[in-house]
Amino acid sequence: MGFPESILTSDEEVVLHLHPHWIRLAAPVSAFVVVLGLTLFGVLAIPAGSFQHAAQWLLIAAAAILLLFTSLRPWLRWITTSYVVTTERVVIRTGIFSRTGRDIPLQRLNDVSFHHSFAERLLGSGTLTIESAGERGQVVLANLPRVEEVHATLYRLVEALDVRRRGPAGADADADGYGHNR
Repeated sequence: MGFPESILTSDEEVVLHLHPHWIRLAAPVSAFVVVLGLTLFGVLAIPAGSFQHAAQWLLIAAAAILLLFTSLRPWLRWITTSYVVTTERVVIRTGIFSRTGRDIPLQRLNDVSFHHSFAERLLGSGTLTIESAGERGQVVLANLPRVEEVHATLYRLVEALDVRRRGPAGADADADGYGHNR
């Protein structure tokens, strides 16, 4: 699902557009293969008789319902979850039928940290924690691809936003916050 460019301000640009890491799809894909294989085996293993077709259709219907919850639903959640970093904010959108959104202005970021285990490092994912000023506090984005790159990009964008707000002359003149250059 594409990111709606219409929500951007006139001078705002998309820097990163991500979905959760593909590893979130490993279990649904595995479930799809297993359920499909077992269904095929079950359909072929049902002995011939007066109820053969009914039993086969019942098995196929049960498999379809199982696939809906074990494979299709997780895939739809994955595809409809977007993490977008722009030059002004972090935009989070989730939901299949009903949507939930959260926008965090870069100027309100207090702390951005990441963590990834050894396995996550091998896969190129991790958990990013964004702490913002305000009532809602922390946002934890688990299974984020290229988490270190996202972390560095957020830091760079916050610094660039700060320089833009103060202006290039203000950045040099107000180096220590008191008008003294170091």
